[in-house]
Amino acid sequence: MLAACNADSPRQQEDATAPGVTDDAIHLASSLALTGHASYLGVQTLRGALSYIHHINDTGGVHGRRIMVTAADDGYDPPRCLANTQRFLIDGDVFALFSYVGTPTTMRVLPLVEEARIPLVGMFTGANGLREPFNRYVFNVRASYYQETKAAVRHLVRDLGLTRIAVFYQYDAYGFDGLTGTEIALRELGLAPVTRGSYVRGTTKVEEGLRRILAADAQAVVMVGTYEPSARFIRLAEQAGLRAVFHCLSFTGAEELARLLGNAPVNPVTMSQVVPPPRAKETPDLLAAAADYVQLLRRYFPDETPNTIGLEGYVNARILVEGLRRAGRNLTREGFVQALESLRDYPLGGSTYVSFSPESRQGMNQVYFTRLHDGQFDLIRDFGEVRPLPAPTPDEASGQAPDQAPDQAPALSGAEQAPRPDAPPGTAPSSPVGDITVRPGTAEVRPGTAEVRP
Repeated sequence: MLAACNADSPRQQEDATAPGVTDDAIHLASSLALTGHASYLGVQTLRGALSYIHHINDTGGVHGRRIMVTAADDGYDPPRCLANTQRFLIDGDVFALFSYVGTPTTMRVLPLVEEARIPLVGMFTGANGLREPFNRYVFNVRASYYQETKAAVRHLVRDLGLTRIAVFYQYDAYGFDGLTGTEIALRELGLAPVTRGSYVRGTTKVEEGLRRILAADAQAVVMVGTYEPSARFIRLAEQAGLRAVFHCLSFTGAEELARLLGNAPVNPVTMSQVVPPPRAKETPDLLAAAADYVQLLRRYFPDETPNTIGLEGYVNARILVEGLRRAGRNLTREGFVQALESLRDYPLGGSTYVSFSPESRQGMNQVYFTRLHDGQFDLIRDFGEVRPLPAPTPDEASGQAPDQAPDQAPALSGAEQAPRPDAPPGTAPSSPVGDITVRPGTAEVRPGTAEVRP
C-alpha cells in the first residue's frame, strides 16, 4: 500500500487551490497506532476508513481527484504523534488531518491544528477537550466519553440499583476524561465513586488499582482503558472473588477484549459503543450503512473481520468524502470547513443522521450498549437483565483478605440518544495494518484507492 500521488508536474502545481490539492489528488495525513499495545485500534480505524476511500477512488474519486492518505505510526505515544503532525505540516503537502486515534495523542496536536488552520476530521476518541472549548477546525463525528459515561451510570444506578461504583482508569488524558465524566454522572444522582484505581498507559500493571477496588467492595467498575490492561484487570478481579458489573468504554476495543477474555468471565462485562455491532440483527434499523462497510471491507481487506472500530472509521470516511464533495472542485480548507458545516441530518441509513453547524462540531450523539456473550459483544435489549452475581457467602468471602495482593492470592492460580455534553470539562494532564434499552428506530440526532505511506 506504499505510494504517493505524483505532484511534480507544473500543471498540477499551478492548478492546486490549497495545500495538498493537485489536479488529480487530495492529500490527507493521519497519525495513529499501527504498532504496539494499541495497534488493533489504529489498524482497524484506518482499514475501516480506507475501505470506503478505496471505493471512492475506484469509482472516479471526488470531482476527479483521488484521495491519498499518508499514515504515520505513533504507537499511541503523544510525543511521537506531535512529531508526526509537525512533519506533516512542515515537510508535507497536506490538505487536512484525518482519522487520528486516541485522546492523549490527539489532544497534543490541537495547538498545531489551530495555528495552521488545518481541518482535523473523524478522530477515534470521545475526549471532551476536542469539543470544549470550541475549535473551528476540529470535527468530531462520534458521541463523547461524557455521553457514554452518563448513560452507563444511569443504567447501573437506575436499572440495576447499584450505588457502590468504582472507576478504573488509564492515567492520562483519556483516563481522566472518563473519570471526570463518571464523577459528573454520579454527582447528578447524588453519588460519588466508591474508590478510584489507575494504571500507567502502555503497561498492564493493574495490581495497585485492583487492590483499591477490591478493598472498596465495589458493585460495578467503570473501566477507562484499552483492551489488554482491561482484560487483565477483569481476570484478576474475578480470581480475587470480586462480584461486580464491569463496564468498558468504546475506546477499549470490543473485539480484542472479547478475544482476550473468551468465555471466561462469570461477571457481566458490558461496553458502550457509538456505532452498533456491524452484523447485529438490529443494525440495519439503526445504521444501515454498516452493510456497505461489511461489503467493502470484504472487498479490500478480505482477511479482516467486521468490527465496531472499523465501522466507526468507515463512518468518519463517509463524512470526510461528503464534505469534499460539497466543497466542490475549487477546493480550499475554508471551503471544506463550510461544506462540513452545511451537513444537516445527513443520512447513514436507519435511524442514524449526522449534523454539523457553525456552532456545533459533533455529528452524532447515539450511544449503544453491548454485553459479552459467547465470546462476542451483543446488543443489550433490556439493561435490567444485566445482573451482577449474588454477594459471596461468608465462607466464600473468607478465602482472601481485602489487602492481599491479587498475584499472591491462592485464588488467582440497541440505540439510545445520549445526553448532550453540557457539563464543564474536567482537568486532565497534558499489529500493523465490532441504555437504557436498545430500541431500533428511536434514535434522534440534534443540533477509488487510498495510498498509505508508513
